[in-house]
Amino acid sequence: MKVTINSKKGLKTNLTVFVDKKTIEEKIDLRLVELSKTVNLKGFRPGKVPVSVLKSQFGKAVYGEVLEKVLQETSSKAIEEKKIKVAGQPKLDLKSHGEGKDLNYTLEIDELPSIKIQSMDNIKFNKYDIKVSDTDIQKRINEIAKSQNNFIDKKDNEAAENNDLIIFDYKATIDKNNFEGGEGKNTQIVLGKDLFIKGFDKQLIGIKKNQVRNVSVILPDNYPKKDLVGKKANFECKVLNVKKSEPVKIDDQFAKNLGTKDLNDLKKLIDNQIQNQYKMNLEALEKESILNQLQKNQKIELPKNLVDQEILMMTQNLNKEDIDKNKKVNEKIASSRVKLGLILNEIGEKNNLKVTEDELRNEVQKQIQSMPNQQKQILDYYKKNPSAAASLRGSIYEEKIINLIKEKSKYITKTISANEAEKIIKDHQKNHNHDHSHDHPEDKGSKKTKKTVKTQSNKKKIRKK
Repeated sequence: MKVTINSKKGLKTNLTVFVDKKTIEEKIDLRLVELSKTVNLKGFRPGKVPVSVLKSQFGKAVYGEVLEKVLQETSSKAIEEKKIKVAGQPKLDLKSHGEGKDLNYTLEIDELPSIKIQSMDNIKFNKYDIKVSDTDIQKRINEIAKSQNNFIDKKDNEAAENNDLIIFDYKATIDKNNFEGGEGKNTQIVLGKDLFIKGFDKQLIGIKKNQVRNVSVILPDNYPKKDLVGKKANFECKVLNVKKSEPVKIDDQFAKNLGTKDLNDLKKLIDNQIQNQYKMNLEALEKESILNQLQKNQKIELPKNLVDQEILMMTQNLNKEDIDKNKKVNEKIASSRVKLGLILNEIGEKNNLKVTEDELRNEVQKQIQSMPNQQKQILDYYKKNPSAAASLRGSIYEEKIINLIKEKSKYITKTISANEAEKIIKDHQKNHNHDHSHDHPEDKGSKKTKKTVKTQSNKKKIRKK
């Protein structure tokens, strides 16, 4: 094999690859010998078909098979020999080939740019530590207590009011005729919520235990029996009990009912919950700040084919009018994503970061733990969808890169309250809503890092012109 660089301009390189016919013929002969041991032909014993006979019958097919294999092997070797880092799939153009002929072809290659990663000491970001106040914790406990139903019996002579719980039996008729579903036992409604049938609740205001009252309503559109929708029904209701709401007592027993050891344990749990409520968004802000600085401090020539692929992926569900209208914006976003992906990938490679099978399994296990009843579905999903597993691997890889950057860069820890955390997040979202490019760094990094890794792992695939 002989490899020659025809031209090199920017990130475009053109190679010529020459493979002599003797090499190809030797590979064809080896393949025919392999086939002779397995092919069955009429008139010959199994495994005893002469190579010359196989060549006359299957020569063209074998040549095609060998040619494909030679192209894959030699193009890969040519790229390695010239130490080219491929961006995307090279374009292959056959110049001369055929049985008994030398093989001559060209490779048009888009290269990945050379990236010199700057010192991460220059990167600075704010790291937030949330201090949850006793007031915040108590407020959350009060909200939980308020949402808990705690009804106690009213006295027999006390009338029902809004927010009281009514327990009753009913028998309903339409034009004095019974109908399917028109009878209920121990039915419970909270007056004023109007969740049974619209207009039903207010007709029971003032009723007392053991009293009977007729309630007339129009059956709603969502009534199960469609032929009865819109008809007037009369409900004869016998009230079995009337209960009033009483505030829940906040004590150790209340905490135990919620699954914690005592009230102090509940307060610790709520403290963690409030912190976690803001943690993900604040970490996203940290990451965005880091990615913005990485982009700003690095000038890179971008492979056009990768930018074009990113645009295609971004706009695949849009119509042509929208694509044309937002062409410049899409190019800007795509370029930004590709740039970030290349930078992150370079950092990962320079620091020998890899995703182990154990790390991949642990991440899948986290998903299973969050959805314990769907273990089989989750495992089957990743088993049947290699692209999903590759995407998950890419997410883990990116997270490792970001964590490395955080370790090596400088940050200021700011202790803030829950209210301050909420304000920071809302202000950030408000500012982003005014950004007409919708160019979110947190999206750019994740998508392009995965794509860059995938591109390099598939660099042996060749696209023929």
